[in-house]
Amino acid sequence: MQLVNFRRNGANSLGFRIGDEIADLTEVGGPASIDQLLASGSDAMAACEALSSKAVSRIPLSGIEEWLPPVLAPAKAIAIGLNYVEHAKEGAQEVPSYPVMFSRYPSSWVGHNAPIIQPRVSKILDYEGEMAVIIGKPGKYISREDALAHVAGYSIFNEGSIRDYQMRTHQWTIGKNFDRSGSFGPYFVSADEVPAGASGLRLQTRLNGKIMQDANTSDMIFDVATLVATLSEVMALAPGDVIISGTPEGVGAAHKPPVFMQPGDVCEVSIEGIGVLSNPIELEASD
Repeated sequence: MQLVNFRRNGANSLGFRIGDEIADLTEVGGPASIDQLLASGSDAMAACEALSSKAVSRIPLSGIEEWLPPVLAPAKAIAIGLNYVEHAKEGAQEVPSYPVMFSRYPSSWVGHNAPIIQPRVSKILDYEGEMAVIIGKPGKYISREDALAHVAGYSIFNEGSIRDYQMRTHQWTIGKNFDRSGSFGPYFVSADEVPAGASGLRLQTRLNGKIMQDANTSDMIFDVATLVATLSEVMALAPGDVIISGTPEGVGAAHKPPVFMQPGDVCEVSIEGIGVLSNPIELEASD
């Protein structure tokens, strides 16, 4: 199944995708977000399809007034760096033997169709198309063999990175967390709709229609099961936690000459079976 968080009549709603339409589950007693749904457990997830048949409103995808990120307030959003061999090489980095991890905060991303913001202090806003992994079942010290049972679904992330700030410190967090510098969405796609671990899916990033990144999720150094198991050694994973699984080669900084997102551009990230995340780029407004 495919679910969306969206705004309708000034309030948050949970939608169930049926073809080119969204059935509003909130108006027939469902939760107001995917966050609430995940917190309610697997039975609530399983009831979504039956609830969708009772929905009064069917809203065309083109009629959604505001798309919200698939997870609104994760307890943790952990991004993975250098998780594709060729991306590590293009950045003159060693291929990691252990996942490179850093935090990404909800204030740093927007939903589908909302503008990604180029900050006033930098013009070096890079794209990074990535797959997002959304946890459904809590756990600590999860074995790799059991890890995929803890994944509720997948989505798409554009990890906009302010490269000059990123490289000012040994830790990348500052360059990865400018307000509204990335995006997340549009759909939450349940794990049963894609291959195990969402492996073998084509991932593309397009800037103004031009393909900039073109890879496959099977090329990840650390696959989804490994990431879940490794992170759970450090912290208990909770429903709604997000793992942003890393970007492949072709980032703007690696092009010759470099190509960065600029105001007026449109950046799209597509992942086979999961959807297309599209965002215009705007300059941060002056006070």
